[in-house]
Amino acid sequence: MQAYDSLETRDPAERERQLFDALRAHVVRAKSASPYYARVLSDIDPATLTERTTLARLPVLYKSQLIELQAESRPLGGLTDVKPGEMRRLFLSPGPIAEAQGRDTACKGDNWRMARALNAAGVRQGDILFNGFSYHLTPAGFMFDAAAAKLGCAVFAGGTGNTETQIQAIRHFGINAYAGTPDFLKIIMEKAEELQTPVTTITKVLVSGGPLFPQLRAWYEKWGVAIRQCYGTAEIGLIAYEGAGPQDGMVIAEECIAEIVRPGTGEPVADGEVGEVVVTTFDEAYPMIRLATGDLSAILPGRSPCGRTNTRLKGWMGRADQTTKVRGMFVHPRQVANVIKRFPEIIRARLVVTEVGGMDEVRLICETQGNGSQFAEVLREAIRIECRLRGEVEFIAPDTLPNDGKVIDDKRTVGV
Repeated sequence: MQAYDSLETRDPAERERQLFDALRAHVVRAKSASPYYARVLSDIDPATLTERTTLARLPVLYKSQLIELQAESRPLGGLTDVKPGEMRRLFLSPGPIAEAQGRDTACKGDNWRMARALNAAGVRQGDILFNGFSYHLTPAGFMFDAAAAKLGCAVFAGGTGNTETQIQAIRHFGINAYAGTPDFLKIIMEKAEELQTPVTTITKVLVSGGPLFPQLRAWYEKWGVAIRQCYGTAEIGLIAYEGAGPQDGMVIAEECIAEIVRPGTGEPVADGEVGEVVVTTFDEAYPMIRLATGDLSAILPGRSPCGRTNTRLKGWMGRADQTTKVRGMFVHPRQVANVIKRFPEIIRARLVVTEVGGMDEVRLICETQGNGSQFAEVLREAIRIECRLRGEVEFIAPDTLPNDGKVIDDKRTVGV
């Protein structure tokens, strides 16, 4: 392993201490420079933020809230006092959700911290990177462009479409590295084979923006391509990346704090339990504190065999936004979580939605040590008040529900 820097191999206790030192300073800045954080963190003393349990007291910021905040306070929802014209770049992702890239950061141009993921994929100074991500509207293309520049690589600005021209470019320049979605390079390689002009120079590949299925990974490996994947978002940048191989999870990126929480809440779950990925970064121009990504994952035990010492995520395990409509009413994971947290007797629970005879049925299935008709009636009333729905309650033994992060399980075969 060639580490990107010494941060990747530092002692975990030292990393945690340095992260929380940075967090306290970041919250001080955010409270003074961001109207939004000044409001939602008004009762938070930054000096008390010393470890994970204190971090969990801070509110979670959901992506759906970004849309609402930005509609109320254009263009960036009051998350920053930096004027739009003072930013380096502005983006508008589907939602729509606005994102911004500041002019000056501690990352010195690599605002999204993607360089360490490219490094883990074997990309080095002097390589030529085919950038298959778009530079249009969203920041993905710029993320990998900046990362390649940080490593000292040349970049060919590719993108989807014009496959034959892109094949010519790969052969003409001798491009040896690729960053893009998992399937687009396969399209290029298959088209090159069809044209009897195979592209064999590309041997280093980093993919993101979609799942890398095992059969697709095996297809690339058959062609002698060393492939790695990374995970990030437009607001956060890099969150985690493969340092070793598919069975060894994704190492959480440096210079950010990642948590796994119960969907619909800010409550951390135990290591190994599936929950929603929540991330804090330290970008001064566009701060993100406890942003809920909407993605599910879990913490893997132990350390990566690649030698990097940070905690690992199991990988992308689905979407956390399980909002559904029942009898004409939207039901959100947060509402279900509000019911559950009122009762310490409940270990885990989920709201199961089914359809019987054309009618929606709702049942709260609870892992609990206690039960009984009186407790069930209390829970039914709690569901009615919080979710504005009448539902049934079922008690089951502890450790019965699957570990899949679901708070709402919609089993209806026809959407509503």
